[in-house]
Amino acid sequence: MHKISGLFLLIFLVSCNAPEDDVIMNNVDNKWNKKTEQKFNLEISDPQNPKNLIFVVRNNNEYPYSNIRFIVNLTNPRTKAKQTDTLNYILAKPNGEWLGTGFGETKETLFQYKLNYKFPEKGNYEIAVAQAMRNDNLPGIEDLGIKVETAKP
Repeated sequence: MHKISGLFLLIFLVSCNAPEDDVIMNNVDNKWNKKTEQKFNLEISDPQNPKNLIFVVRNNNEYPYSNIRFIVNLTNPRTKAKQTDTLNYILAKPNGEWLGTGFGETKETLFQYKLNYKFPEKGNYEIAVAQAMRNDNLPGIEDLGIKVETAKP
């Protein structure tokens, strides 16, 4: 009986996950070098549908700051033109409490990058993210990812 209910639970959880939502994660391994870009390749097959691009940051208690700064390059596959953004995200409250969710030391926080963004055409877009903090080797960041979801009308 437990096997059958477990199977139904698994089917239910898989069916609730929206197929158009993708999350790509890179392991930073607790020491993100300033010169190392985290790269994400996004295959866009339906540019007519706007997308929400959301960064996923997993940090632990070794992270020494309450914010994180990124330099982000979004590269067009056809023209190779880069759109560069400098971003600042808050990871902790003024009292030092992490804003992210999760049990134990690791917290996961989602940050909006582009909302209702219309890619100009189909193709394989590259997003490259560099950390722009004071440290050459930034401790406490475990993973960096990007979530791509179709924007709701």
